[in-house]
Order: sequence, then C-alpha cells, then structure tokens
Amino acid sequence: MDSKPNIQDVARLADVSIATVSRVINNQDGVRKATEERILKAIEELGYIRNAAARTMKRKETNTIGVIVPDIKNPFFPLVMAGIEQKAREKNYFTILSSTNESPVIEEKIVKNFIERGVDGVIITTADENGEHLKLLQEQNIPTVAVDRSIKSFEVDTVLVDNVKGAYQAVQHLILQGHRKIAIICGPQNTTPGFERFLGYKKAIEDYNIPLDERLVVQGDFGEHSGYLATRQLRELDERPTAIFSSNNLMTIGCMKALDDLNWKLGYEVSFIGFDDVDIATFLNPKLSVVARPMKAVGEIAFMFLHERINFKEALPKRQYSLPPELIIRHSCRLMKK
Repeated sequence: MDSKPNIQDVARLADVSIATVSRVINNQDGVRKATEERILKAIEELGYIRNAAARTMKRKETNTIGVIVPDIKNPFFPLVMAGIEQKAREKNYFTILSSTNESPVIEEKIVKNFIERGVDGVIITTADENGEHLKLLQEQNIPTVAVDRSIKSFEVDTVLVDNVKGAYQAVQHLILQGHRKIAIICGPQNTTPGFERFLGYKKAIEDYNIPLDERLVVQGDFGEHSGYLATRQLRELDERPTAIFSSNNLMTIGCMKALDDLNWKLGYEVSFIGFDDVDIATFLNPKLSVVARPMKAVGEIAFMFLHERINFKEALPKRQYSLPPELIIRHSCRLMKK
C-alpha cells in the first residue's frame, strides 16, 4: 500500500463507498452509526489525514498559518510571535498558536490538527529536532519554517540566531574582566541553541587557554527550576565560580531566585551574563548583562520565508538565515580584583 493513504484506501478498508467516507469526514448526515464507527476506525488504522485527498486536487488556500512553540511561558516566543503576526496581517493571513510543553507527542497531534484545518503553512520551534514525527508536513506538502531549532529529518527553511557568537562574546567579556572560574548553566545538548551556546563557551575558554572544568558545567533544561537548582549546585562547590553564564532567559530567572535565596551577591561575589534579555534584567540591582536576540525580527523573517514558500514552493532552494546577537553590558559584571 502507498505510504500516503488516501480516501480510496479508507473506503476499501471500511468496505463502503468513497462518497460515504466523504460524508463522515465532512460531518454530514445520512451515515449509520455503525458505518461511521467503521470508517473512523479505518481512518485511525491508516493514519489518514482528513483533507489529504483534497490536497491532491487544486489547493484551496485558507490564508491561515499555524505556529508551534515548545513553551509559551518563555518570553522569547511571544516576541517572535509579535513579528510573525505583524507581517501576517500585512499579507492578510491569520495565525493559530499552539504550545507543546516540549512534548513531541503533543506536537504531532497539533500538526495533524493543523493539517485537518487546512493551514497554508507552519512555523515551528520543535520539541524534537530529529523531526521524524513532523514528516506529515512534508508528506502533505505543507510549507514549513523552523525557528530557533533545526529539523533534521527533512529539508525546511530555518531562522536562527548566531548562538555560538553570542555565547563566545559573553564569556570573552568575563575573561577580559579577569575571570577564570566561569560556570555555564547549559541548555539541552540535543537542541541547536543548547549545543551551540555550550560550543561558544568552550571556544572562548580554549582561545584564552583556560582549561575546561567539568564542575563548572551544569546541565539545565531551559526551564526556570533547572536554573535554580544549577545555581545551588555551583554555590556548594569548594571552589565557587566567580562568574556564571546562563544559556537562556528562564534559567536566568531561576538563577536570580537562587542567588537571592543563597545571599550570593550578584555583581559583587559573582558576576553574571544571561542569554536573552528578560524583563527583570533592568529592574534588578545591579542590572543584568545579557546577550540579546532580535526576537521580533526572527518572527518577521520566518513569516517572510513561509509566505515565499507558500507561493513558490519547490522553486526556492532550502534557506538558513542567522541573525547576529548583541552583547549588552550593564552592571552584573565586575572586574576581578588583582
């Protein structure tokens, strides 16, 4: 059987006519309950997407795009969404936003729902960069743009920020201030931002001949609680770090809470730089130094790529765009006393 089941396959398995399957798919009356249940069972067994048959005909655009993010609580994504929506409105598109809570299972269900709704395209920050669970998008010829994280199982346009450069600049600044015991709170190493920010950290200390101290490398999960726990772990070391680099905004928030609970004085006993600007950065005393990303621009470019892909499809080569970050120095970094 073809790897892409169609309405004929459903009708054959359920032993009914194509017209009967169509009535069930489109929620029309006139089908007995037992027959409807048989058809729905066939649809589930085959993994048939409701509008798959319609997509083999002339495509009818809905002027709707789906946006999938892993954690709507992360301040990065509302600002990216603002960029997407601004450009979408200019082109008379509507957006549907869904959050996966970092679950590939939930993500796959959202993708199926978006396909059933007939979205014209999808912008996604995936929970699993392997992307096997996202191949429905490719099979159904849904234009897709990846943001912040890559998709490895099939080719899509990707919009990233130069994570290596941003992390390198942050750690380099701390080194030039005289720090040698610089800790990093890492993000997951199976994600593009987690891996690349750790790579930038390693490159900076290597370039300045500072040995990698595994005790100063603490694994987080991009969540606030992991930033809190990582900071407590660093505080318990016999030789505490004099500076901390946090790999994302939510872990930075957790780190700040831990520093306060531990009475570990920010900017005095320990210097700090976080990846991503956060609302609390300028309200704390001292104000936080950060690596800032052009988040709204990320969303604008992602929609531009998607809109072009919707209109030109295979005529365009795969594209990857990397935006430069900006190191913003405030008051949470202090020169080491000699």
